[in-house]
Amino acid sequence: MTHLNEFTIADARDALRKGDVTATDLTMACLTAMDAGDGLNAYVHKTPDMALEMAQAADVRIKAGDAPAMCGIPLGIKDLFCTKGVASQAASRILEGFKPEYESTVTTQLFSSGAVMLGKLNMDEFAMGSSNETSCYGNAINPWKVDDRKLTPGGSSGGSAAAVAADLCLAATGTDTGGSIRQPAAFTGIVGIKPTYGRVSRWGVVAFASSLDQAGPMTKSVRDAAIMLEAMSGHDPKDSTSADLPVPDFEAALTGDIRGKKIGIPREYRMDGMSAEIAKLWADGTAMLKDAGAEIVDISLPHTKYALPAYYVIAPAEASSNLARYDGVRYGHRAKLGPGDGITEMYEKTRAEGFGHEVQRRIMIGTYVLSAGFYDAYYNRARRVRALIKQDFDQAFASGIDAILTPATPSAAFGLGEMASADPIEMYLNDVFTVTVNLAGLPGISVPVGQDTKGLPLALQLIGKPWDEAGLLNHAYVLEQAAGFVAKPEKWW
Repeated sequence: MTHLNEFTIADARDALRKGDVTATDLTMACLTAMDAGDGLNAYVHKTPDMALEMAQAADVRIKAGDAPAMCGIPLGIKDLFCTKGVASQAASRILEGFKPEYESTVTTQLFSSGAVMLGKLNMDEFAMGSSNETSCYGNAINPWKVDDRKLTPGGSSGGSAAAVAADLCLAATGTDTGGSIRQPAAFTGIVGIKPTYGRVSRWGVVAFASSLDQAGPMTKSVRDAAIMLEAMSGHDPKDSTSADLPVPDFEAALTGDIRGKKIGIPREYRMDGMSAEIAKLWADGTAMLKDAGAEIVDISLPHTKYALPAYYVIAPAEASSNLARYDGVRYGHRAKLGPGDGITEMYEKTRAEGFGHEVQRRIMIGTYVLSAGFYDAYYNRARRVRALIKQDFDQAFASGIDAILTPATPSAAFGLGEMASADPIEMYLNDVFTVTVNLAGLPGISVPVGQDTKGLPLALQLIGKPWDEAGLLNHAYVLEQAAGFVAKPEKWW
């Protein structure tokens, strides 16, 4: 029999309802796996007592027949989500000791549906990074291993990806500002969906770039993503960008029928220097969707080449504004001051000690592009480019395209330390296929489709129409079924 921590959400839900297992059994299995998985550094704040209490409450609900789909499901929560009474640090020293007195809307919804929190998961500091190497807790490590190197699980939701791939939880929450759900999902062979901007509340999620951030589920299958996304979604009056739209039954949308649907293949995503493996994977995925009855259409998204430069102006600008609140006055880290130090020295020393190098770099870039002499030259120009990128997608969907298929990442997972070069732009190029989706506010999903020659997972990305997560998930479900990806990392940790 499968170890209980290896269950999918759908398997666990069905077993719980039949009475074959209890939520307490599931939670105990995950807690045991979590402790045995310390070598991956995925969990950074464990909450076993809280988990068992929540599991016992879920068992009572299940027995009473009052059990939503997520009831009794053990989850890991990314350290970016505020969780009441539990350290919520955004993987930064500047928030050391911060335990919120409130619960984020996403975790409130998950916990009120009966889900269980095992603990908080590692991530890049303030979600700024593509490899989980900027965390104050140290690197999270990919459970996939093909040689003597330790590989990145991707970022910023690296701890979430590692925990799900290694069966240290049944699923996890992630956030995606420029690819931070989809890229780590691709690197670890799991499913990750970034919903349409406004589908899931941002309230209580530590902000990086407010016009780009979006929370979503990281799961073992497309069906699980549909189940968990439904529980996370919905209108929230506390978030002014939250959309007041009904939440569909995403699982019911998984019909597996995409006959007559039009799949766009953007020519601009055929990047110079794209590896032959990624090109073949994309061609194979295209053939799978065609075999399922979809019509393949070449499309153009002409402003794609400007997406990375625009993103790396807009995101740091919003970050510099959002992170101005961390000053050592109200909560978190405060530097020790010397004689004669005033408030200015306190701000400077606190922020210098509290923020890591990547966060400092982005704050400085953001402050620069927002400064009086450069606002129009950089920030306003980037906003105009963003509008053109969104227009490209709008025109493609207006022409009848139902979904767009692209690679998820330029490569398989790379070794920790291999890209931490003097040139951060090399690392930023990891987001080349994903940032357009955030700039346009669209839903995107990463689906594992194959493996490279070394045996590391490779994924494709599907991009959907605004608010059409149901259709997007169905296309992803067809791709998942056709690819038949079932590989798991061999346990070495």
